[in-house]
Amino acid sequence: MALNCGIIGLSNTGKTTIFNCISNTKAEIGFASKSNIGMCEVIDERLKLIDDISHSKRIVPATVEIVDLPGLSKGGQGVGNKLLAEVQTMDALIHVLRCFEDPNIPHSENSIDPVRDMELVDLELQVRDLDLVTRKMQRVEKLLKNGEKDNKRCYEVLGIYKEVLGNMGNARDAKVDEEDRKYVQDLQLLTAKPLIFVCNVDDASATSGNKYSEAVKAALKEGQDMLVIAGKLEAEIAELDADDRMLFMEDAGLKEPGVNKLVRTAYHTLNLHSFFTTGPDETRAWTIHVGDTAPIAAGAIHSDLQRGFIRAEVMSTDDFLKFGSEAAVKEAGKFRIEGKTYVVQDGDILNIRFNV
Repeated sequence: MALNCGIIGLSNTGKTTIFNCISNTKAEIGFASKSNIGMCEVIDERLKLIDDISHSKRIVPATVEIVDLPGLSKGGQGVGNKLLAEVQTMDALIHVLRCFEDPNIPHSENSIDPVRDMELVDLELQVRDLDLVTRKMQRVEKLLKNGEKDNKRCYEVLGIYKEVLGNMGNARDAKVDEEDRKYVQDLQLLTAKPLIFVCNVDDASATSGNKYSEAVKAALKEGQDMLVIAGKLEAEIAELDADDRMLFMEDAGLKEPGVNKLVRTAYHTLNLHSFFTTGPDETRAWTIHVGDTAPIAAGAIHSDLQRGFIRAEVMSTDDFLKFGSEAAVKEAGKFRIEGKTYVVQDGDILNIRFNV
């Protein structure tokens, strides 16, 4: 399962700088007319600890696809506004807000005000969503005369979304039952997507933020995710080898690169977690949704494993690390055989038995 996150924001906010810090591909910083696409790893310390016991030939972490989209602008004038359809395909959005001053990098609105910028981008997304909802309402309205209850309910639900979006609200805030959200699922509404705000600050504000990031924090609703990241500093960290990186971060007062937190936050925002497989050839992290059963987890490895699923042999990472081997886990009575209804837990180490 590939996690897909789109980086959005106004031009000159540092989106591409942050993209370059976490992606396996590097993009040219400056005005862009198309998206930059790359992959980054979900840092999980458990992988290395498992491999210290298994001594596999290779370690494979979970990955995230990151898409750096061209900058948006007020009134739909930027190239990025033409790519809102591409934003619709993203699973989650990372909104980078400019929270730093630099006279050498002009701001499209001629001043630094991340709360205003947040509202500008929200408006562009809301306008797009409103158009999508309105057009679907027009299509459904033509079907109302056939008397089907489902069409009537669909029209009513779309009306709720239209009212929220028309009043400069976001689709995620619409008072709609979970069951009724199916009526807008096909629209892939932009303002319904999980959203993480990143305050891109100056180097000196990397650990504590600044007045701009504090203003953003005050403006956000309770429960909305916000991270403070010094993009320029992170870019310097990303260029260093492992030893120098640790020293550099210590001097900057950082325990780990901020972009690592960003990737983990995106992972959990989408209600995802990892299970592991391990053996002589490979120790690997696999991505599934919280609540997925063992056959679905097997399918993340290969479709044949899901189709021919018989059972899952399960032990927790904690037990594997505590007892030091699969044999010792079995001896301690912590090794389990689970069937098709078993809900896989974060950190489970699985061995799938199947027959096709």
